[in-house]
Amino acid sequence: MLQMQLPIFPSGLTLINRQVGFQKKDGQIYYFHGQLPVFSHAEDDLSSFRFITSQLVVCGNVKQIEIVKAFGVPYISVKRSVKRLRKKGSQGFFAKAKGKSPHVLTPEIVAKAQRLLYNSHNPSEVARRLNLKADTIRKAILAGRLHKKKARTVKKIESP
Repeated sequence: MLQMQLPIFPSGLTLINRQVGFQKKDGQIYYFHGQLPVFSHAEDDLSSFRFITSQLVVCGNVKQIEIVKAFGVPYISVKRSVKRLRKKGSQGFFAKAKGKSPHVLTPEIVAKAQRLLYNSHNPSEVARRLNLKADTIRKAILAGRLHKKKARTVKKIESP
C-alpha cells in the first residue's frame, strides 16, 4: 500500500502559476489570486487543502500538474480530488464517511448471541455455538452492540 504524501508548505509567498499563489503564516495557509486572498485553512487540514486545490483546477485557474509541482503531492491524488469535487461537490470532502455494517451479525444472530451472553456463556462459547469467529463477538461487545452479563461480586464474611 502506498504511503500518503502530505503537501509541502514553505514559508513566504509561493507561486503556483502566474496568477495564483499561496502563503504559510502562523500555521495557516492563505491562497491568493493576484493580490486577492481567496481561501485559507489550517496547515494540517488535508480535506480543505484537497478541496481548494481541486476548486482551483475545476475553475480553470491552475492545472493539475501545477498543483503537483507546487505542493509535492502525487498526480493521482490531485486527479482523484478533482474527480471527487466534480461528482460530489464540496460535501465529498467534508461529509462523514459511512461506516460499514457488519454482515455476519444480523438482528437475529445478535438476539441469539445476547441471550447466550445473558445466560452466562463466555464470548468464545457464544461464537462456537453460533458458528462465528470469537473476534466477531468480542468486537461487537467492544462496540456496544452486545453486552456481557456482569459477574456478581461475592463479599467475604470474616469470622470473628
